[in-house]
Amino acid sequence: MKNIYLDYAAATPVDARVLRKMMPYLRGNFGNPSSIHKFGAENRKAIEDARKIVASQLGCRLSEIIFTSSGTEANNLALSGIMNNHSKRGHLVISSIEHKSIMAVAKRLEQERHKVTRLKVDRFGLVNLKELDNALGKGATLVSIIYANNEIGTIQNIKVIASLVKRYKKYNNYPLLHIDACQAPGLIEINVNKLGIDLMTLNGAKIYGPKGVGVLYRDINVNLSPMILGGGQEMGMRSGTENVATVVGFAEALKIVENSRENSVKLVEMIRDYAIKKLREIIPNIMINGHSTYTLPTIINVCMDNISSERLVLSLSKKGIYISSGSACATNDNTGSYVLKAIGLKEKGIQSSIRISISKHTTRHEIDALASALRVEYLGK
Repeated sequence: MKNIYLDYAAATPVDARVLRKMMPYLRGNFGNPSSIHKFGAENRKAIEDARKIVASQLGCRLSEIIFTSSGTEANNLALSGIMNNHSKRGHLVISSIEHKSIMAVAKRLEQERHKVTRLKVDRFGLVNLKELDNALGKGATLVSIIYANNEIGTIQNIKVIASLVKRYKKYNNYPLLHIDACQAPGLIEINVNKLGIDLMTLNGAKIYGPKGVGVLYRDINVNLSPMILGGGQEMGMRSGTENVATVVGFAEALKIVENSRENSVKLVEMIRDYAIKKLREIIPNIMINGHSTYTLPTIINVCMDNISSERLVLSLSKKGIYISSGSACATNDNTGSYVLKAIGLKEKGIQSSIRISISKHTTRHEIDALASALRVEYLGK
């Protein structure tokens, strides 16, 4: 049987068009972009051309794009770079359902004696705006919110959050707003001016681009302290010889998913609705975690009573069907999903929830195969 991959929120395959763009820089064009000779200059031009493409898609200046090695690094740079740019202790505001990389940095910043406020979310995963308003009223340096959650798919109303943050902005430009938008490209708005944000994280592995590359958008007026020092690459924000192939690949992937966003969303919404219909035929009282409207069409997180999600994932894997029990970045944590806990699920529900993440490549045939396998696993027939 052909393998059925339904874990696109964890990683996507590299688009063939992206790979073609990357190939010259994986083989012949291997010069160091910092070298002043022609071989180096050609690679420098490739990076700057890629920066132009990314800036065009985000609606920002070229100098506001910083290439990193991952979304995790970009998140680290955003939080640590802002909070450690102050001579005094700062105040970081995050939600209780952020990506693991944000949660980990927040914990370290607390240990460094910065103040951290973790906002509650409702049962759908939406941030409590009254709590945010209260936190902002106490003085905040940085607000960091995940735009679209990688486990349950819930989309935050960033424009409303941005308006609230701007009401508290003072003469020194604080508080700032950072969003983790790794799951957003090709599905929802990522124009930074329309969103009204100061910093934004993207990740090549989520957009049919290469792994090992991310982007941090940083408004020109925002001052960051770099984490990696050395040769001063990326405008001094991220030293180290650039990986030209992945940078070129990222730009091409972002351009492709954004240019095809409208059609892709329509296709994925049809498959998602079909998948939910098939799941409810097997388990009529199945509970869908997350918001029914403000959600990514690619993520379906469901609670299936009386079954171990981990056992189910492993059993389906043996049959060539690949889903997950949560975020791939938290699989080494045995405490269960803090995202599902934050939206009110009890331990039994957390341990019975699975994430099915689909794409524009997912077919009804694949959903039918998943449904048949789940029927056997859940009903024994």
